[in-house]
Amino acid sequence: MERVIDAARKGIIINGAAAPFGVRLFTRTTQSLTLTSEGRDLHERALRLLREAEKIEQAALAARAEPAGILKIAAPLPVGVHVIGPALPCFRERYPKLAIDVRLSDRMVDIIEEGIDVAIRVGDLADSRLLSRRLGPHRLCAYASPAYLARRGTPWHPDDLVDHECANFRFQSSGQPLRWPFQIDGRFVELTPTVGVTVDASDGLSAVLVGGGGIGISATYIAAPHVAGGELVPVLEDYAVERTVVTALWPESRRASPNVQGVSCPPRRNLCRIN
Repeated sequence: MERVIDAARKGIIINGAAAPFGVRLFTRTTQSLTLTSEGRDLHERALRLLREAEKIEQAALAARAEPAGILKIAAPLPVGVHVIGPALPCFRERYPKLAIDVRLSDRMVDIIEEGIDVAIRVGDLADSRLLSRRLGPHRLCAYASPAYLARRGTPWHPDDLVDHECANFRFQSSGQPLRWPFQIDGRFVELTPTVGVTVDASDGLSAVLVGGGGIGISATYIAAPHVAGGELVPVLEDYAVERTVVTALWPESRRASPNVQGVSCPPRRNLCRIN
């Protein structure tokens, strides 16, 4: 009975929405609800009006000099933990009227659909609807603990890895292991070493390496605190590569927003400094 009443209420709402226009906006059956051609046309017009309203709002926000309100940032978990998180206290001191809402996930978010102000991405960019600024290189290097190197020796060439214990990272999105990139004699080479441990989280891999579990590949910004603390040592540095870049992205509608500019301004001042 409740379902019948709910369906009737929906019908009243739909009919009420269509009444002012004098046209049928929806085609409704017991199983589905679809827009008519007139409904689709009005829907597209309404979306354009909403986009224009958003541009007006952003222009009004840009009139003020100081960032304020809420800034929504989406980023991969490792970037959020090792880059954004440590920088937030200083960023908040600079912009005390700005509240930061950070969304950390390894999935590819739809910035426009989800209302994200700025997204941080690693790798190639495919969305032409977005503006972008390069924040820094995504440099990959091999690391091992001092205890492991004292026990097994230090490799001097990627070919030496066959004589070492290795641990590797597996991408959660694809389930594929990381192919280890090296620059050898001016050529870009990818290797797939035999590994004893595979981990699908970058911090988990770091924990294995810190514990003496062998040699592994990591982004430099992830390994940096362990290197600073003497827990990890870079190896095969002469063969390390900048595989991709770390980029900040934002919608065209946020171009003039002081909140976004606070993140995407030149590297010496921005929130996401990639070393």
